[in-house]
Amino acid sequence: MAAKRILLEVGTGNDWHGGDYTKAAARAVEDALHHCSLIFLRTLAVDPGEMRVDVTIGVQQPAKVDADVIRSLIPHGQVSVTAVSGGLDVANAGSDDISVIANAAITVHLDLDR
Repeated sequence: MAAKRILLEVGTGNDWHGGDYTKAAARAVEDALHHCSLIFLRTLAVDPGEMRVDVTIGVQQPAKVDADVIRSLIPHGQVSVTAVSGGLDVANAGSDDISVIANAAITVHLDLDR
């Protein structure tokens, strides 16, 4: 049987002055992770390594997100990272500096018929 989505969590992160898309994305992932607990894995005696974890990052310049850095933030499971167009770039007054705002969606899939 195909794995079923058992969790969707979202987060927002930013880099106010550095224009660093990976830093903003990492903060968005950390925000999402701080909102969820997978305590049911222990209750159901599920190995966390069996999870499939898909991380989607929305930023204005997806190619500037280092997927390996984002992948390293997820503590368990088989992790995939996809950066897509989204988020916001906000110009700071009187400067070439931008504030980068990123969104993260983390979905966890598990084969429940094991």
